[in-house]
Amino acid sequence: MSDKYKFMTERQEIILGSIVREYIDFAMPISSGLLAEKYGFDLSPATLRTEMMELEDEGYLYQPHTSAGRIPTDKGFRYFVDQLMEEKPLSLREQKSLQLEILKQKAQNKMLARTTAKLLSSMSDSLALSGLIDSDDFYKFGTQKLLSKPEFNNLDSVCKLAEVLDYLDENTGELFHKLEGSGEAEIFIGKENPIGFTDECSLVVSRYNLESGEEGLLAIIGPKRMKYSRNISIINYFKKILGGNLVILIIFTLK
Repeated sequence: MSDKYKFMTERQEIILGSIVREYIDFAMPISSGLLAEKYGFDLSPATLRTEMMELEDEGYLYQPHTSAGRIPTDKGFRYFVDQLMEEKPLSLREQKSLQLEILKQKAQNKMLARTTAKLLSSMSDSLALSGLIDSDDFYKFGTQKLLSKPEFNNLDSVCKLAEVLDYLDENTGELFHKLEGSGEAEIFIGKENPIGFTDECSLVVSRYNLESGEEGLLAIIGPKRMKYSRNISIINYFKKILGGNLVILIIFTLK
């Protein structure tokens, strides 16, 4: 564990993880009373409040209003992603459905990048970007899904996000070259975003290679409370399908 995480106790990790998961699901500040009632902590609400205050002092949580509960900061989300998040692979049904759809598009020689963006958006319930760097051919899908999130329910947030999205296609090359060469999916949270997204967004993004050798980019753009584990699994599975590095699922049905 790096120095910036040294102070965290096991109990605080459990509390922070519970707050992050609850906030991801419901987008509401989390109170000590709710934690005590819903998660069965063997702690009083007063003890939970003390622990939450310490997490706030260390920059992992913040309280949007005096009488409200607390929500994760960028640092809180980063700790969750780096230290607490569990892998959540796609179900066999989802894997089979994706394989069939992508193989069908390949066979029909249709616009694979557009189909991929649409499928990524549908599975992640977020904005998705897909395309090839070599041909500068990119498609984005799911703007309405992103704008419908409660984080963007005021005009100022919508205007800032719309301005970024207007220039998203132009920034894909820059984003591609900022990624690590390992090809592993990367997560950028809030202010970490490398190409100027609004602070309310996070980005799960990865390079990929087609069998032909062409290089591409896959990205999911959502609110900071996105389902990071699932979105990483989605991106990684698409990479395997598009790169031809996947054993095809064969499912036999007996009549």
